[in-house]
Amino acid sequence: MSPDRQPDGTLPTRGALSQPTNRFVATARERNPEFDDAEEPLPHTQFLPDRSLTAIAWNDSPDIGFRASLNPYRGCEHGCIYCYARPTHEYLGFSSGLDFETRIMVKERAPELLRAELASAKWEPQTIALSGVTDCYQPVERKLELTRRCLAVLAEFRNPVGIVTKNRLVIRDLDLLQELARYHAAVVFISLTTLTPELRRVMEPRTSPPAARLATIRDLARAGIPVGVMTAPMIPGLNDHELPQLLAAAADAGARFAGYVTLRLPHQNKALFEQWLGEHFPARKDKVIAGIRAVRAGELNDPKFGARMRGSGRRADQIEQLFEVGCRKAGLNREELRLSTAAFRRPGGVQMELL
Repeated sequence: MSPDRQPDGTLPTRGALSQPTNRFVATARERNPEFDDAEEPLPHTQFLPDRSLTAIAWNDSPDIGFRASLNPYRGCEHGCIYCYARPTHEYLGFSSGLDFETRIMVKERAPELLRAELASAKWEPQTIALSGVTDCYQPVERKLELTRRCLAVLAEFRNPVGIVTKNRLVIRDLDLLQELARYHAAVVFISLTTLTPELRRVMEPRTSPPAARLATIRDLARAGIPVGVMTAPMIPGLNDHELPQLLAAAADAGARFAGYVTLRLPHQNKALFEQWLGEHFPARKDKVIAGIRAVRAGELNDPKFGARMRGSGRRADQIEQLFEVGCRKAGLNREELRLSTAAFRRPGGVQMELL
């Protein structure tokens, strides 16, 4: 069976409905409906080698809570229509539309590169975000196990890691996460955007269903892994009304921490999202677009640090208050999330004791 197909043999829907022009490419091919009247088939997923020479990426954004991240894959099979990472595929010469979810770059040497970087005397032990951009537990991970092998390296060095994922596959790696958790060096956030299976199916087509994500939170908590929920993104007029229920359900399953991000639509994401709304929620399209503009100073994106994650204005304040009240009622964020580098070691070398 093709890896693109579901157990019943049907082909799951894709998130994007088109291939918008790459903003870095001067020419583009457009389909002429006068001659191409047949519907084009959905593309099959391709996995392409990524020849990166380093595994750890760095950022200095003041509104992101980590400096170092690790992404074994570029592009994501999950196909979430809103994904902020879609425009990064344009740097590779691809489209942020269907290419992003069907042309996946695979960092085959990520575990070996990670080992070399952690072993270097230049490495200052610190938390590494696994899935800082694309999901490290997207479907192909079941076969390739790049994330598991990277986790094994992190466990060997006892270097702290924070994971964000929408996929129940993370449960496969409980043994490594428990080993890291022994040294206060692991936390997993499960992304939960809706409790409605029908919305999940079209908005995040190849992700684990809501019930499976809640079960994942429950299993992680029972295994002693610190676990949180990321209710991101909140989309005004589409899923923001679910926020209290999302937080309550996650807390009931065992989540201790929570975070949220308000939707923003950089670059070609604007056209992709509007096209998707017109296809799946035509009656609500204008309301949703107006809601996004209400938190983005009249635009669909606001890239300014300090505003891009939360938004601005009265509508953004209302979402933030809804989140804070929901967390308080659910008992989330009562403790400070802190990971430790105290147990970091370089195998074969002198153990480092750091605070």
